[in-house]
Amino acid sequence: MAYASFYELLAAARTAGSLGRAALDRELAESDITEAEARARMHEALAVMRSSVAEGLAGTAPARGGLVGGDAHRVAASKAGPLGGDFSASLAAALAVAEVNASMGRVVAAPTGGASGVLPAILLVIGERSGADDEALVDALFAAAGVGGVIAARASLSGAASGCQAEIGSAAAMAAAAAVQLLGGDPEQAGHAASLALQGQLGLVCDPVGGLVRVPCVVRNATGASVALAASELALAGVEFPIPFDEVVDALSHVGRSLPPSLRETARGGLAATPTGQRLGRRAREQRDRTA
Repeated sequence: MAYASFYELLAAARTAGSLGRAALDRELAESDITEAEARARMHEALAVMRSSVAEGLAGTAPARGGLVGGDAHRVAASKAGPLGGDFSASLAAALAVAEVNASMGRVVAAPTGGASGVLPAILLVIGERSGADDEALVDALFAAAGVGGVIAARASLSGAASGCQAEIGSAAAMAAAAAVQLLGGDPEQAGHAASLALQGQLGLVCDPVGGLVRVPCVVRNATGASVALAASELALAGVEFPIPFDEVVDALSHVGRSLPPSLRETARGGLAATPTGQRLGRRAREQRDRTA
């Protein structure tokens, strides 16, 4: 499904009508499956996303090793937030999926397990608000996959290779593009949304406390969702990011190579290296070992 560049994906989308359609066409051209089979697979992914949001919002998925759990339920139930509405719902859904991932539950890597909450949060909340049916949601998922494929082809989706910018940053770009398509934006606007989201996450380090995908990984899904919402809103309002998406991705690759190993998933830098981070990491590992 991967295009070598967003330039190529955008050119195909102008002919096909949308990023999602262009990504699906590439998938069909490169595989031996039918369109019905490809869409069925994406419908299955959508079902898993819905299930993980529901499970996380119920607050019944405690993480092995502790540190996180129940925050999605708290946010969803809270009436104290000043913004509320779609914003709060998106934060809660992003936390929900990330908490399910931390509990070793079933999620869709989008593009990774650690960043699995961003895309379903934006897709499902915006989809409900706009009244989109599942076919439109699947089309938006193909758009997200097209954007993720470009990042994978030009840079990396791995926190160990390029920091959390490659995981949460990529997820935010994918979600922003999907949201724009879902809300009727054109392929160019979807590209600007992806650029706006990704540029806001450049340099984001991967510093899991205790080496576990818990802190700060879970809450970064919520902040990544907020970035995706902002980017899609800006793009739909006509804001254009002046640097093409391909160049933003190339910058991600360069920044990733420049990050020291301590900031690339080794738990030797950033928040993981703080005194509290060290203490929480030891406690989490001890708890995990006792329940293993």
